[in-house]
Amino acid sequence: MVKRSTDNGKRLKPDTTLAMAGRKPEWTGAVVNPPVWRASTHLYADTAALKAGTRTNEDGKFFYGRRGAPTQWALSDALTELEPEAFGTVLYPSGVAALSGALMAVLKPGDVLLVTDNAYEPTRLMANGLFKTLGVETRFFDPLDVEGFAGLFCDRTKAVMFESPGSLTMEVCDVPALAATARKHGAVSLIDNTYATSIGFPALQHGCDIAIMSLTKHVGGHSDLMMGSASAGERYYRKLRRTAQTLGHVVSPDDAALALRSLRTMKLRLDKSTESTRIVAAWLRDRPEVARVLCPVLEGSAGYDLWERDFTGGCGLFSFVLEGRSNAHRAQLIDALDLFGIGYSWGGYESLALPFDPASIRTATAWPPSNAGAHWPSGDCWGIRLSIGLEDPQDLIADLEQGFAAMEHI
Repeated sequence: MVKRSTDNGKRLKPDTTLAMAGRKPEWTGAVVNPPVWRASTHLYADTAALKAGTRTNEDGKFFYGRRGAPTQWALSDALTELEPEAFGTVLYPSGVAALSGALMAVLKPGDVLLVTDNAYEPTRLMANGLFKTLGVETRFFDPLDVEGFAGLFCDRTKAVMFESPGSLTMEVCDVPALAATARKHGAVSLIDNTYATSIGFPALQHGCDIAIMSLTKHVGGHSDLMMGSASAGERYYRKLRRTAQTLGHVVSPDDAALALRSLRTMKLRLDKSTESTRIVAAWLRDRPEVARVLCPVLEGSAGYDLWERDFTGGCGLFSFVLEGRSNAHRAQLIDALDLFGIGYSWGGYESLALPFDPASIRTATAWPPSNAGAHWPSGDCWGIRLSIGLEDPQDLIADLEQGFAAMEHI
């Protein structure tokens, strides 16, 4: 496995790790980047070598294309280096595949799974669909109720799925406290850590057992690939790898090469989008058409104190809620935008806008929050999620401004 330090034992800074990780000489040869190894069949020198190959199962050992080759191994290696305390990383063909694969690695029929109520909608669908048919009971919980969390556990509770911030409504939960409670009750803590990545939130160091990312987002960064990952210490990494191979999960070497290339600039892109987000979110907070800005990286916003305590970086994802407007107003605003594309996903170089309405899918918490207090609309709560890309923030503000103007022509 990878040694996540220099030869003198000092851990490299994230910027340096991003530039150096996954570049083992035996995989790169005389060039900077690992070549793209396109291969299904791996050949053996003789039958003795063939037999020996079945006894090993780790990156760096050729066997068959489904276990990868140097291109995929280099990406896994780099992601492991970036996640302190990780022993290894498994790659999946999408972020949803990473979520389902990780949960299948730690759950069995009869188990209870706790899922944060602000989870990514495919996570909810998976819990209420696939895992229900597999005999796993899912119970959703309020991510902000630290005191009541311990009361949710029973002797069948085997895993907890966190997401912080929530990818639509942006609640930041006290992951270290909640993960410590889960560990006390013998449950595995998994986190969808796509928002901040290991650069902004080293999840294993904060008490989680398995850190999951949609590499489609910030790692890919260019809206041109689909991939996911799960990193863990040795115990859970072995389970993840065995389950992924049983399910036949494998990623294309071409996509792995794209992800590895984009990984080198990830922190630069995250820093830029975070800076722009603060500018755009602060501007939105002063708009009369906006009831609430949901942006953990903006000082004074809900969740900012926990974000400042636990996180070392953010990203370009945040939301806002309109004041005294209708669904038609929201649609008019979004449709009028020129620089913001309308689409799912986020974390690419381009900015996106998306309407969201989580009220119908929440089961443990209300939307808007029952204790919302000031600066929330008294009636319907029409939300818009923005993914801020690499454009100039002033151009994005001008685009939103003309969108607000268009909204008033309903």
